[in-house]
Amino acid sequence: MCGIVGYIGHRQAYPVVVKGLSRLEYRGYDSAGIALFENGTIHLCKTKGKVSDLENKSGKIKESQATLGIGHTRWATHGVPNDVNSHPHLSNSGQLALIHNGIIENYDAIKTELKSRGYVFHSDTDTEVLVNLIEEVKKKEGVKLGKAVQLALQEVVGAYAIAVFDLEKPDEIVVAKLGSPLAIGIGEGEFFVASDASPFIEYTTDALYLEDHQMAILKVGKKIKLRSIKDDLPTTPHILALQLSLDQIEKGGYEHFMLKEIYEQPKAIQDTYRGRLRPEDGLIKMAGIDAHLDRFLKANRIVIVACGTSWHAGLVAEYIFEELARIPVEVEYASEFRYRNPIIGPNDIVIAISQSGETADTLAAIGLAKEKGAFVFGVCNVAGSSIARATDAGAYTHAGPEIGVASTKAFTTQITVLSLMALKLAKEKGVLSTTDFHTYLNALAQIPAQVALALEADAAILEIARIYKDATNCLYLGRGFNFPVALEGALKLKEISYIHAEGYPAAEMKHGPIALIDEQMPVIVIATKRGHYEKVVSNIQEIKSRSGKIIAIVTKGDVTVRELADHVIEVPETFDWLSPLVTTLPLQLLSYHIAVLRDCNVDQPRNLAKSVTVE
Repeated sequence: MCGIVGYIGHRQAYPVVVKGLSRLEYRGYDSAGIALFENGTIHLCKTKGKVSDLENKSGKIKESQATLGIGHTRWATHGVPNDVNSHPHLSNSGQLALIHNGIIENYDAIKTELKSRGYVFHSDTDTEVLVNLIEEVKKKEGVKLGKAVQLALQEVVGAYAIAVFDLEKPDEIVVAKLGSPLAIGIGEGEFFVASDASPFIEYTTDALYLEDHQMAILKVGKKIKLRSIKDDLPTTPHILALQLSLDQIEKGGYEHFMLKEIYEQPKAIQDTYRGRLRPEDGLIKMAGIDAHLDRFLKANRIVIVACGTSWHAGLVAEYIFEELARIPVEVEYASEFRYRNPIIGPNDIVIAISQSGETADTLAAIGLAKEKGAFVFGVCNVAGSSIARATDAGAYTHAGPEIGVASTKAFTTQITVLSLMALKLAKEKGVLSTTDFHTYLNALAQIPAQVALALEADAAILEIARIYKDATNCLYLGRGFNFPVALEGALKLKEISYIHAEGYPAAEMKHGPIALIDEQMPVIVIATKRGHYEKVVSNIQEIKSRSGKIIAIVTKGDVTVRELADHVIEVPETFDWLSPLVTTLPLQLLSYHIAVLRDCNVDQPRNLAKSVTVE
């Protein structure tokens, strides 16, 4: 989950690398470091803390005219966050410098062997082991850097995206990938390396995404050399034009990326269904479904695999698919699915959901599902990502870059894609009348405007946040389609404000959680009119009789719940299966404002990183 950046070309490397690291800091911010190659010398600066701390410590390195550099922002796995464990790491001779995102699982065995050959280690990291392994192979085999990297990686078990340079090769960076993302930007006589394309979008729109078991040799003024790590055979680069702009990864006047991304949801949802949802023609066009329609219609069931917020979107989809399309659905944590022996067969469809398209557990679950013969459909946000390449078919969410670690627009755009899929399959199966189908198409088309209306409650939500910012525990309750929204709301509060929160189906409150309710316990209840409204009202009365503080999300114009609740937040009315797209907005804003009032780092909450690319 670390971020890596590299540059080789004609520009001053330091500003390119440091700016790139700041854009990748959502991937990890425990420590940061940079290595520059200038006049036969490696200038190295590393520090615990954020990229801003690295800049403060850089001193004269900032003035370096080096045109080759690599940098790293870390989410700690092996070794505590400190200056020594920070990347880049140098080999014992000081000849090689390397940055790494991933985990080398057999590092301890390699380290023991290298120690027996006289190597000395200064850090606790697996990365220092890897750079010395490359050095040992280079020395023992008498080969150049590229070949040494290839041979060394054949001995490695684990995941990696690496960039390494050699004092003997002042015009070259070698990169390689397995399991962790790596993008290469291709400019005029220059190359950029990064965990995603954001560090180099102002310099080039041409990018190459390495496949697993691939490596590349980047030389100034030369064409990229792409090879297979396994058999050393050359492969043809597939260069893509980036669909990304600089303003998409900047705050645009908002205090935090999370707030910007919350407010981007009306447009993100519209962009997600643009070209797919055609209510005027009574159509939903989805190429990934259309090309495999027969397989979907004959499927025994759908199994959804995901992690975190994407898992919550999958839970919403379970309700929607079963309600509209009458297809049985199971939702699995990818991290659990991959380590058991699930009963999956050729007549099953597995839907894998991931914002980044790089989630390690979800990728492993995809591999297992394909081994068992299932058809795998991916839902992700990042074009060219590993999940997009690993699945049989799929659909992008078109949410645009999501920089805030706590997912917001990822959740609503994933639900949008999954809703389109369910509606289309319901119509194709003949289980939804033409009238209802057209009604639902028009209702979905109205969602961006309704989400925009839900955002108008922001000021009122801020005032509620002021009251409850010092709470130590919170309960979130919902029923039916809004039970997963309660889970997601609790997750958001935990992630960014560090307040303990739990989400439950409202009826389950009586099976334990009710014991926690007293006058100090805020209870957030999703109580929209459609669905199980009367049941939720009864649950609210149970809370009120025990002096709990009730914050209710209600349909605009509600009277009954308003009389019972301490606070109400209104959302526009829509069908119950679409309601998660509007009810989640107030919960995102509530968690955001509470975190800000508690002086928490909203965009970079402690111990977290955006893209979980390691186990």
